[in-house]
Amino acid sequence: MSGPMRGPGPMGGHGRGPGLERPKNLGGTLRRLLAFMKPFHLGLGAVVVLAVFSTVFDSLGPLVLGFATNEIQLGFQRMLQGTGGIDFGAVVRILAVMGGMYAVSALFGYLQHFLVSGVSQKTIYSLRRTVDQKIKRLPLGYFDRSSVGDVLSRVTNDVDTVATTLQQGINQVVTASFTLVTVLVMMLLISPLLTLVALLTLPLTLLASMNVVKVSQKLFKGQADTLGSLNGYIEEMYTGHNVVKVFSKEQDTIAAFDAMNEELYRYSWKANFISSIIMPISTFIGNLGYITVTVLGAVWVIQGKFLVGSIQSFMQYIRHFSNPVVQLSNLANMLQSTIAAAERVFEFLDEEEELPDPAVPEGDSTPRRGPGRVDFQRVSFGYSPDRILMKDLSLSIRPGETVAIVGPTGAGKTTLVNLILRFYEVSSGTILLDGEDIAQMPRKALRARIGMVLQDTWLFSGTIRENIRYGRLSATDQEVEAAARAARADKFIRALPQGYDTPLGEDASNISQGQRQLLTIARAILSDPDILILDEATSSVDTRTEVLIQKAMNTLMEGRTSFVIAHRLSTIRDAGKILVMRDGDIIETGSHRELMDRGGFYAQLYQSQFQGEEAS
Repeated sequence: MSGPMRGPGPMGGHGRGPGLERPKNLGGTLRRLLAFMKPFHLGLGAVVVLAVFSTVFDSLGPLVLGFATNEIQLGFQRMLQGTGGIDFGAVVRILAVMGGMYAVSALFGYLQHFLVSGVSQKTIYSLRRTVDQKIKRLPLGYFDRSSVGDVLSRVTNDVDTVATTLQQGINQVVTASFTLVTVLVMMLLISPLLTLVALLTLPLTLLASMNVVKVSQKLFKGQADTLGSLNGYIEEMYTGHNVVKVFSKEQDTIAAFDAMNEELYRYSWKANFISSIIMPISTFIGNLGYITVTVLGAVWVIQGKFLVGSIQSFMQYIRHFSNPVVQLSNLANMLQSTIAAAERVFEFLDEEEELPDPAVPEGDSTPRRGPGRVDFQRVSFGYSPDRILMKDLSLSIRPGETVAIVGPTGAGKTTLVNLILRFYEVSSGTILLDGEDIAQMPRKALRARIGMVLQDTWLFSGTIRENIRYGRLSATDQEVEAAARAARADKFIRALPQGYDTPLGEDASNISQGQRQLLTIARAILSDPDILILDEATSSVDTRTEVLIQKAMNTLMEGRTSFVIAHRLSTIRDAGKILVMRDGDIIETGSHRELMDRGGFYAQLYQSQFQGEEAS
């Protein structure tokens, strides 16, 4: 996880400022989102069919109700003329038919919602799975340059936003679209002229909605970006809260958080307020048409051109027509935040991936073991084309040899071992493991042969036994305990109240730093690697604990090719070979005695550190 000094720091902010660009590719984002639904086209087809039946039966209701009203009006007229009366039996039959149609419409609507839920959740399942698989294919460099909080925001908050819209939006789009068509047909059947009057307000509604959408889209994009930045800042400050307290920067970090939170508030408030006015604008314009049709229809009824029931049905259809228009307007509002979120998700999915693994012959998936010879042949590497760190590096490590790597900060020590693990790909040259180019080896097979013990001990939530077994999941309890004994960890583990079943929290704060390091060594011993990488594994513990850890590491390194990145030069005097690095290059090679006799850069480093330790 990122530390407290990463990103803007306690005094800065991640926000992007008030001027934000519009979405890069609105249509492309929509098409990519719809592509995730393509495998479920049969379910979508069934949703459409059910929506058609549900809408048709629902839309026939006002027409049938108009028939009942007309029957009452005609019956009342017959009463006035003395030629008859109201046929209540006919009215009841008409109302019974209408009730039956509404019941059928409700049934189809229920089935439609049921299928929509399945399609939307399967789509989101597919999207989440794609995001999860993408994370596994991203190179380490992506996480080096990206805020953890922003990445988490993309794969959680943004995906959740898309999920919410799919759940609600699919049903609204299908239902509203068919309702518009069906209601329009019914209105034309009653009166083409009244339909034309009613539709005069539709262009005004669409024009107003489009203008609102243009403004709100940029604000929703800003809201999504600012939320990702805020999450990143929170994650950084939470991870480095001890450092914040040591330097008494609580008020500064709170002020920075408040500034970013205020920016998020401004974007969110403006985006939601501006997008929310679509509905009242649509309703207001629709009411103008409703009033016009009401007045004109009343005049025609008085003139005898229409029956009351027909005008009543038409007025209901106007409401039926305006409802899906408002629904689609609201959906356009919802779509703004969804497109902004989906665009951020697809930006994540479009990130450059690790080079694909070579094809493995069928039945050859078991990692091959070997003596552990490592050869660098004219290797060059840079984090970018204009930042070349290593140039034409050649190096040979014999099987079972212990190699110490020393040098000042930024010399390239950790980069060297990261290249062996293929966390980064070399710019040119070749790295061989037992004569095989590691670029031609599947990463899983390569890394199965390498064990690492880092300065930063990583333990996950679970028991001590589970954390050790992480080195080899198939290991028995006896093998786990044997690895702990070899790592000098068995004694302190058994002294804990629950022994090997002691649960560890997220930061394993219930055991000491040295004890955590012993557990990582036990995990590495259990994995039984051919090659071992120790990255300053004793730099953050006291001298007494260091002795214990060093004994455990000596057991671990026995018979294995080992790379030891050393902070305290006194710990690597017995190494068979010492590589002295500066600015990405190996400037000196030899044993401790040879390098000291040479009086070069290593001797200067050793003497300055030894004198510093004596002075302290």
